[in-house]
Amino acid sequence: MDIERNAFLPDTSTIVDGRFYRLLEKETPERVILCEAVVAEIEHQANLGKAIGESGLEELRKIKALCEKKSIPFSVEGTYPQDIKNLDRVILEFARSKNAILVTGDHIQAAIAEVKGARSLFLPRTTVSKTTIEDFFDGETMSAHLKEGMPALLKKGTPGNIRLTRGERLDREVVESIVLDIIERARRTEDCFIELDEKGATVVQLKEYRIAVTRPPFSDKLEITAVKPLKKLTLAEYDISEGLYERVSSAEGILVAGSPGAGKSTFVQALAEFYKDQKKIVKTMEKPRDLQVSDDITQYTSLSGSMEKTADILLLVRPDYTVFDEMRKTSDFKIYADLRLSGVGMVGVVHAARAIDAIQRFIGRIELGMIPQLIDTVIFISEGRIGKVHTLRLTVKVPQGMTDTDLSRPVIEVSDFSTGANEYEIYSFGEQVVVIPMRKPRSMERRLKQALGRRKFEIEETDSGRLNLYVKEKDIGEVVGAGGKRISQIERKLGAHIDVMAIERKYPVSVSVSKKWVKLGVRGARRSEMLFFFVDNEKVFEGEVGKKGKLQVETNTEIGQIFKHASEEGRKVYAREG
Repeated sequence: MDIERNAFLPDTSTIVDGRFYRLLEKETPERVILCEAVVAEIEHQANLGKAIGESGLEELRKIKALCEKKSIPFSVEGTYPQDIKNLDRVILEFARSKNAILVTGDHIQAAIAEVKGARSLFLPRTTVSKTTIEDFFDGETMSAHLKEGMPALLKKGTPGNIRLTRGERLDREVVESIVLDIIERARRTEDCFIELDEKGATVVQLKEYRIAVTRPPFSDKLEITAVKPLKKLTLAEYDISEGLYERVSSAEGILVAGSPGAGKSTFVQALAEFYKDQKKIVKTMEKPRDLQVSDDITQYTSLSGSMEKTADILLLVRPDYTVFDEMRKTSDFKIYADLRLSGVGMVGVVHAARAIDAIQRFIGRIELGMIPQLIDTVIFISEGRIGKVHTLRLTVKVPQGMTDTDLSRPVIEVSDFSTGANEYEIYSFGEQVVVIPMRKPRSMERRLKQALGRRKFEIEETDSGRLNLYVKEKDIGEVVGAGGKRISQIERKLGAHIDVMAIERKYPVSVSVSKKWVKLGVRGARRSEMLFFFVDNEKVFEGEVGKKGKLQVETNTEIGQIFKHASEEGRKVYAREG
């Protein structure tokens, strides 16, 4: 047997996070031996594009260079493994055969080495990076966006009141060290896990932080995006009416919709806790698992990469309610439908710009007549608040706009929960499914005219369920009244929340889309005028109009895609003075 009394033989755990390199900076063994199986595992992970493999390769280079600098004999020995399933055992047996000191960061491996009489050195993990992901967060930071060679971008505030701040420029070494720290902590720390590790992309849940790491070739540069929930609310802390409170208590097919960052996750967390407090068995389906719920609520992710398998387990577990977070793919909507039809109360979460859009995401994926059986309530979240709430009902009738009784057909009526007014009809027309907005009665406008007299005004209903009341700037004080008394009286009479603001000139906007550019034409605008651009009633961005009232954005940007889809869907695009 070879005798290597003071030879160090590291395992993978101490190489990838730099622990073994730092040990060599302090100690000078007679020799460093690398097991071929360790090199093979790092090579395998690097070929898959995984973060741990990239970091491991860099550490191997540094270890070899340091050994040469300190004149420490360095070698790679052993045989290339057929598989790496029993890697820990292979490394331990190889260390025993060499009588070398096994340097490990795995306390289980160290304990087994002791039992088998092998020499080992356990290196507990210490934070390598002077900078950690937590350093970018304070009490008002919602998310951190770190990219090599760029300043750190931090989103601060609350939904609907977000500001973007810039930090110091980050070089690749700093970002790489933060990534390494995240990966290693996720592997070794309780309540932390790696949700996804693919070529160029890694998703980690690090306690309350949801972190996405991307690297070339998937992204142009190494980037970290970390999101942290700022506040955990209860259902009672939302501005929720008694009627809606009773509705969610009995509803069993709920959709929670809203744009990214609107506060959907915070609301469904409150809803899950509400059902738990009602003595219901509550589970979640998430990928990644990032909802902040109590330990009484079990959080499931995809089983063997399949949410269908997760649903099979849930049917055996028999929960009263299941929260399905972030439904995107067709299979997700079908799983929701299958669980709901099996009698499980469902709360689905979807991205949508309007409440009606959330319902439309089921069309074409689920048989039209089944939708009201699957969804009885749609709750739209805007700027962290409950906005529009829809209810669904299936009936047989002649759709609005048709007169011949022979045209009767099944129609889904989508109604406003607070007023009971029917706002949309959904039905089949030939081979097409159409979603028709109802002609709104003008009673609201007439009642406002009575309240405001001869003052000029405009009203606009937003997708959050509120009314924007536009009056001349000089009239705002009289309309609002002392201490807001007058507008409060008007709100009570109309049964609506009203925001009063000055009338601003609106400009119609034409949208022209090419492969590279989305061109916005603003009729009537002055050159070099700053305008706010809207799709329906959602503000998209602020821009300066150029020559002849034109402005253009790149098609492949987020803003460009919003206007491209708006043009394809025939949605209203307009600009307003800033």
